[in-house]
Amino acid sequence: MDEFKIAQKLPVCVVLDNVRSMLNIGSVFRTSDAFRLEHLYLCGITAKPPHRDITKSAIGAEQSVDWTHHSDTVTVVNYLKSKGYVILSVEQTENSIPLDAFDFMPSTKYAIILGNEVDGVSQEAIDMSDNIIEIPQLGTKHSLNISVCAGVILWEAAKPNLHG
Repeated sequence: MDEFKIAQKLPVCVVLDNVRSMLNIGSVFRTSDAFRLEHLYLCGITAKPPHRDITKSAIGAEQSVDWTHHSDTVTVVNYLKSKGYVILSVEQTENSIPLDAFDFMPSTKYAIILGNEVDGVSQEAIDMSDNIIEIPQLGTKHSLNISVCAGVILWEAAKPNLHG
């Protein structure tokens, strides 16, 4: 754990915008640990550790991943913009870019916003985003669970930085 804490992190952070499910929150902690992301921002109604249901799916990643809780997503996004992060909302909108058409660049700082399970990313956060990306889907549901979505998006964000 000590080595992980001091290891260089990928220049990627995640912003959870009013995520309801503690199992989803724990899963995003675990994925953030897997890709050694910089930070996890828990915003609004998003629960924070310690909680049994977060720990159940995080399996300890809530201890290794740097995280903070904030009452307001907009404040966090403003802060990240001021620090030079490219803000990406993951949402299906008229102007969204399919994930396979978006080029994550090495060493670029990204903040990836994942939204509420029912309502998605808040309109305020979408309006502040540099880009909106979506995962192309062929099925009838047209959405993925946040934990699955986080895994797919964060793998793509991490790839340019994995070997160099």
